[in-house]
Amino acid sequence: MEQETNEKRHTLRLRGLRQRWIVNTVAPVFAILVLIVVLFSAGVSSFYFGTMQRGLETRAQAIANSFNEYFMSSGFNSYYQKAVQSADRFEDRDRLELQFINASGRILVSTSGLTAGTSPGTEDISRALSDNAMRAFRGYDPETGENILAVSHPLVSNGRVRGVMRLVTSLQGVNQMVMMTVAVVTLAALFCMGMATASNLLFINNVVEPVSVVTEAAKRISAGSYGFTIDKTYSDELGELVQGINNMSLKISQNEKMKTEFISSVSHELRTPLTAITGWGETILQDPAGDPVQMRRGIRIILNETHRLSNMVEELLAFSKMEDGRFTLRMEQVDLQAEFEDAIFTYRELFRSEGIALEYQVDEEPFPLIPGDPERLKQVFCNVLDNASKHGGAGKRIAASLHREDGAQVVRIRDYGPGIPEEELPFVKQKFYKGSSKARGSGIGLAVCDEIVHLHGGEFLIGNASGGGTVVTIRLPETDGA
Repeated sequence: MEQETNEKRHTLRLRGLRQRWIVNTVAPVFAILVLIVVLFSAGVSSFYFGTMQRGLETRAQAIANSFNEYFMSSGFNSYYQKAVQSADRFEDRDRLELQFINASGRILVSTSGLTAGTSPGTEDISRALSDNAMRAFRGYDPETGENILAVSHPLVSNGRVRGVMRLVTSLQGVNQMVMMTVAVVTLAALFCMGMATASNLLFINNVVEPVSVVTEAAKRISAGSYGFTIDKTYSDELGELVQGINNMSLKISQNEKMKTEFISSVSHELRTPLTAITGWGETILQDPAGDPVQMRRGIRIILNETHRLSNMVEELLAFSKMEDGRFTLRMEQVDLQAEFEDAIFTYRELFRSEGIALEYQVDEEPFPLIPGDPERLKQVFCNVLDNASKHGGAGKRIAASLHREDGAQVVRIRDYGPGIPEEELPFVKQKFYKGSSKARGSGIGLAVCDEIVHLHGGEFLIGNASGGGTVVTIRLPETDGA
């Protein structure tokens, strides 16, 4: 049922994207093509009809001028005979109808004997008679219903309009030519529209479908399916997007795994010292007058476990501030040698009780003050020394040194334990990472140290020393490098 619902949702999403794409891309193209067809049709129609009208007007002007100049002043009989003669000799009677109309609007002579004596009744005749100027008419003949083009020119005698010479032609052929031209243009526009629609649909299928797949994958990841990946079948920007989603999913999965391991590790780390503190506390409380040696041993264990808990809480607080951006430094001029030797003194006795020798070397020349946060720097030194005892304590020896090198003060802490596997070295400073080590710890101490040194403008390096063991190098500039 859930799969069916997802498929329906997927189909609806694709349909919605296609509809929006069609509206936003194909619809404007369609509107432009319609506008082009309309404007072209209007232009073609205007061109054909205008050309025909100008031709009729030129011919009517020539015939009417001849009559006005030579025949209208000779009397009606002469005019009538010349009109009949002109109609009989008219060469284009198959295309045009030549009419001579009297002042009352009736046809006196026509190349078509069927219209003689009738009144066409079109506005070109009445306007030519009233305006004493050539007028044209395009429309349907009131008597025959045929679509025609007519041009009427007044015939003048002694300054008075005596009649009209009229040329009439059918527009059926022109209409067919215009319609054929418009049809060709419309078909071309439809072809262009079809090509645009097809190309857009192809583009939609190649873009919308992958986007929908990525969307579904993002929803699955946001719902908790961390580690879910999409098959990379694209080589363009979509391929980069898919690769980015896959990388994000894998990184989230890794982070979730590390967080789970971190919670489990922290729970174990808290339980162990609390159990020891509780157990020895109850033992001492129940037997306050017992063996002093045993009591001192118990108090020492309580102090050691309390110290371990304090370090863990400090790491967790520092990590929390790093995650939400509240991790800041209180900078001042620091005597790095004094801070480092304070940490050495604190851990030397602790290491001695565990059978670990802590050696310390320092340059004889004085060390200038450097900008730094003494609390945070001491936290780094203590964390590194504590790690050296946990991971390299089997070597029973830890070497610490402080030197000046190339404008920086360099702290090195080396243990003589088994070292770190080469394949794990690039990851040891990542948060929650513990690698193959079975030593106790939260997995965030080195990440916190790296962040602190970085904020001081320094370097925090971890590597394997020649001859065995691990060496941590802390390089802090003598000038403000933040």
